Amino acid sequence: MKAKIFNLEGKAGKEIELPIQFNEEIHPNLIKRAVLSIESKERQNYGAMPKAGQRSSAKLSKRRRNYRGSYGHGISRVPRKIIWRRGRQFGWQGAFAPGTVGGRRAHPPKAIKIFDEKINIKERRKAIRSALAASLLKEYVEKRHVLPNAIPIIVESKFESLDKTKNVKDVLIKLGLEKEMERINVKKVRAGKGKNRGRKYRIKCGPLLVVSKECSLEKAGRNLQGIEVSDVTSLNAKKLAPGCVPGRLIIWSEDAIERLRNEKLYTNNIVKVEDKK
Repeated sequence: MKAKIFNLEGKAGKEIELPIQFNEEIHPNLIKRAVLSIESKERQNYGAMPKAGQRSSAKLSKRRRNYRGSYGHGISRVPRKIIWRRGRQFGWQGAFAPGTVGGRRAHPPKAIKIFDEKINIKERRKAIRSALAASLLKEYVEKRHVLPNAIPIIVESKFESLDKTKNVKDVLIKLGLEKEMERINVKKVRAGKGKNRGRKYRIKCGPLLVVSKECSLEKAGRNLQGIEVSDVTSLNAKKLAPGCVPGRLIIWSEDAIERLRNEKLYTNNIVKVEDKK
């Protein structure tokens, strides 16, 4: 498949052949599995103290005529701790058992639980290629975004040298993304308790800008609400299909496409290239 390269004024120029990574068959179930694997690694372990609710002495004898026993007192067999005593007379309070005040939980969350969901390397790469292929199809992208004039969008290499957020915004508008910018420029307060837990605002997911290496565009682009900037070597299923839904609008730099092609990234025959410093 061929795609046109746009300049910073939004005008189409030469055509290039897209790399083989875009030819993958689309597997939504595989993409979902890869995204959930990433999200599982972001979970933080939590759990109750191992001895919570079990730190009280609540042993009672159930045998006849035993000292400190509950037998013959007309009470249930619930474990009890002694609050006061007078000879063989005791003041008891239920403890230790799950149904008592201050007792343990029957099946508390345990800190040793492993949330990490592993995924095979080839399977993960196939999911990334599948998400890349979905980003070329109109029927997938239009479910998430306001479509520009043409997809995919590949911009000349000068795009990576932009160092002002205002300039990045101007280029995106010239590429036909004015309505998309209006769509993602909405920020709402989250309903529910999440607003008290560091997730106060809900922000719409916008285009993904892909660059070939560390550059000034990474800082300039991240100041635009809803827009994410990523190095071509750092792509993953979650960036390409947020929420497990394939079809994210991606804006590539020309150098990023060439690096994807030359190094055969996300295939089973990756070419390792040493960085020149």
